[in-house]
Amino acid sequence: MKSIQGRLSVGLISVLVVVGVAVAQLSLWLFEVGLQRYLEAGLRNESENLLVALVRGPTGLQLDDRRISPAYERPFSGHYFRIDFPDGHWRSRSLWDQEFAQPDVVGLHANLTLGPENQLLLVLRSDYKRLGQSLSISVAQDYTPVRASFQRMQRIGLGMGLAALLLILVLQRLTVKRALRPLERAREQIAQLQQGQRSQLDTQVPVELEPLVAQINHLLAHTEDSLRRSRHALGNLGHALKTPMAVLFSLVAGERLAAHPELAKALREQLEQIEQRLGRELNRARLAGDALPSELFDCETELAGLVATLRMIHGEELAITCSQPPGLMLPWDREDLLEVLGNLLDNACKWADSEVRLTVTGHANGYVLEVDDDGPGIPLAQREEVLNRGSRLDEQVSGHGLGLGIVRDIVDAWGGTLALLASPQGGLRVRIGLPRRAAS
Repeated sequence: MKSIQGRLSVGLISVLVVVGVAVAQLSLWLFEVGLQRYLEAGLRNESENLLVALVRGPTGLQLDDRRISPAYERPFSGHYFRIDFPDGHWRSRSLWDQEFAQPDVVGLHANLTLGPENQLLLVLRSDYKRLGQSLSISVAQDYTPVRASFQRMQRIGLGMGLAALLLILVLQRLTVKRALRPLERAREQIAQLQQGQRSQLDTQVPVELEPLVAQINHLLAHTEDSLRRSRHALGNLGHALKTPMAVLFSLVAGERLAAHPELAKALREQLEQIEQRLGRELNRARLAGDALPSELFDCETELAGLVATLRMIHGEELAITCSQPPGLMLPWDREDLLEVLGNLLDNACKWADSEVRLTVTGHANGYVLEVDDDGPGIPLAQREEVLNRGSRLDEQVSGHGLGLGIVRDIVDAWGGTLALLASPQGGLRVRIGLPRRAAS
């Protein structure tokens, strides 16, 4: 979809071109009509001079050569006349051996050609009555030089008009760009909201945008406050349920149900399913935080603290290394990423022999997070089984503890992919692919 600036620019350019062409054509037509009217006045004056040059002679009307212009004597001089009588016609010597027909109607006529040079004639026919005799005088002028000058001026005017149009287009584009700059700043700030680089929009905007920006900021503040209270409520609910669940587990494992092993087993299984489902649903609910701007994950700072914590838990003899581009900021919720990487790294540390490696790389379409260890790994058939069920592997296969349910829910909420592969170090490789956000 085109931007507002693009659509506005195209619309203004189209209007300017259409109006400019229409005005240019109308101006040229009016100028040519005015020029022909000017020449028509000269031809009418010539026609009247010829009428005056008609005098009475011994045999009737005759033309007094002393009263006509010498231009009518030179061959193809560009000035011609024809006088028609009921019983014949006279024509100027400038026509030489050529002839131009008498126009059918009185008035100005154009686009008649004459002579070897194809002179373009402008002819005026006028009907008179002289000394009691009806006659018609047609006066012609070569319009070629005038039209050539007019066309030359037309080309110059067209060039100047195009230059002016280009200048107007450049100025209107600059004007539109400047006028829409507040909208561009608002778009950039919304992109920064999506990337987590800000939590509110600037309020210094044009009057037309103030209600929109105020409403967006109000919704952001309200939603963030609601989310914060929901997270606190979920955390309190989780802590409140831990004690009753622990009491129920202790009752199931106590002596009261020792005489009913089948009942105790059934209750234990149901309680474990409740606990597992409760944890998963609480975790899924807290993922709603990804819809809001949040603090970005600074890989250098956060991974250093996470590695230090893991070394305290699993001992300094275990080599834990992290590799990522310098200054990399991942555009996802900090708490969620810490939970994902914490689960995966903690599990890798449990089963690694001597080394755990985390690699974070970025590419054109997103990011890849890989956790490798040199432990026993997971057989291929069991990897598929765990991914299909989306459950905790340490609850399905003995000896492998992996908080895969939590990780899988978070990655799915981000539209990413999760894969269990064989590590080049001999153990398990967990690969997470996260798509690059549109705002990025």
